[in-house]
Amino acid sequence: MYNKILVPLDGSKTGECTLAHVKDIAMGCGMAEVVLLTVTESYDFFVQYETSLTQMKKEVEEKEKSEEQARQKALTYLNTLSDNLKKNGLYVKTEVITKTDNQGPAEVILDYALNNMVDLIVIATHGRSGITRWAFGSVAEKVVRHSTVPVLTITPTGCRQGR
Repeated sequence: MYNKILVPLDGSKTGECTLAHVKDIAMGCGMAEVVLLTVTESYDFFVQYETSLTQMKKEVEEKEKSEEQARQKALTYLNTLSDNLKKNGLYVKTEVITKTDNQGPAEVILDYALNNMVDLIVIATHGRSGITRWAFGSVAEKVVRHSTVPVLTITPTGCRQGR
């Protein structure tokens, strides 16, 4: 039924709670491809009014270095999780995408799903409601509202506030 399952992960244990479900779904679908995705931040640099070309180049190099460090950290994280899933015989691919200024993580996830023939998105929720959800936003909620493919949300035990 599902040939490609997208699993957005943010580096949290809450996000990782989806992996047991993903493993069962993939195995139940005859070993669907699983894509573990992390969205990293693009780092801004600030140029002062009278900045020399040398200083600007240094700022750009530092920005690129910071982004590459974040990318490598995310890849290491995803590869560790991928190795655990591969031990169960699953086909797992990892992707790290650095978001742009005009895209948030939800938009990156939705674009990836649309452009890569994803059949199912499995995403964790933090169980926020009311003012905390409004204040912090919800990547999972945006994905659910705007996705053109089915989305399975997983809320780990103990994450629902007020229960």
